[in-house]
Amino acid sequence: MSSFNSIHVTSASWREACEGVLAGIDHAAKGQLAFVYVAEELAGDIDRMLDYLRGRSGIAHWVGCVGMGLCSSGRETYAEPGLSVLTTPFIEEDFRLIPPLDDNLNDWLDATRSWRERSLASVAVVHGDPSNTRLPAQLIELSDGLQGGFLIGGIASAERMAVQIADRAGGGGLSGVLFSGRVPVTTGLSQGCSLIGNRHQITACQRNVIQTIDDRPALDVFKQDIGEVLARDLRRVGGYIFAALPIPGSDTGDYLVRNLIGIDPDQGLLAIGDLLQPGMELQFARRDAETAREDLVHMIEGLLSRLPGPARGALYHSCLGRGRNLFGEDAAEMQLVKRLLGDVPLAGFYANGEISHHRLYGYTGVLTLFS
Repeated sequence: MSSFNSIHVTSASWREACEGVLAGIDHAAKGQLAFVYVAEELAGDIDRMLDYLRGRSGIAHWVGCVGMGLCSSGRETYAEPGLSVLTTPFIEEDFRLIPPLDDNLNDWLDATRSWRERSLASVAVVHGDPSNTRLPAQLIELSDGLQGGFLIGGIASAERMAVQIADRAGGGGLSGVLFSGRVPVTTGLSQGCSLIGNRHQITACQRNVIQTIDDRPALDVFKQDIGEVLARDLRRVGGYIFAALPIPGSDTGDYLVRNLIGIDPDQGLLAIGDLLQPGMELQFARRDAETAREDLVHMIEGLLSRLPGPARGALYHSCLGRGRNLFGEDAAEMQLVKRLLGDVPLAGFYANGEISHHRLYGYTGVLTLFS
């Protein structure tokens, strides 16, 4: 019976890394699709690796991207050349590759329309380019083009070579794989921050700069919510306090975490990493390891309760701000995932932003289970 295999190898040699992957594949039970996440140290060799793996494994299609950290069941690696791979049992009729989409979204939708309608395809695993400023809009466009399609994935993370993989190395827009409705996919999202203070309304702003909140100077409201100790030394809030934008209509209290990127104490202004409009709601949040652990447990337990059958394979797209930076060393995040999931083959990476439905998140973990 066809099955999933996960292989996480480290090696400074791209050829040795590929041999490690090939040694871990059940060649008698493989399908025609594999996910591959590549440490940036090997990014320059991706096309050579893909040719090598494709030729020797017989797996035709490879999808993934570069990451500054890789993960698998119970394991995390950072700043170390390697690969995290999940081979799948899916045959060609189960999926369609999504090439890097920028201005050619409608061309791809037209080319796949017959198969999409016949197969009831609506769930896609996608990867994006961190330099693409249109990415949030493209997520919505792709989801709408799939008649409400659900997108899962992450943004490539790298200091220099943020490469995406869709059979070849590339970049630009979104790429990945769209699954047929016959492929059972269940997914959940876990936040890495906890909300503080009250929910507010942005009453004056320009682009990403907030001038007033609840008709008060933005910085005054911010200081009130973060507390007296932090308010006395605003240099301490970087990487600890964030803006949280509640998602309208969410029945789970979901929110998008955005970085604080500037404070003007003279004019009482705040700048965050997103475009804003007057009337939007805003709350503040702090990085919180204990809350993140509790939320991850809650998310995975809920996910397992919704599965139509046993989990056979998994993908995990977590934020670079999580992993060892939030949960601690010794692969604490992935050890927790393994304890809850069991020995399910899993591959993934630490992203520069996480994708769930049609939104770009930060400081979250997105777990996808195939059953």
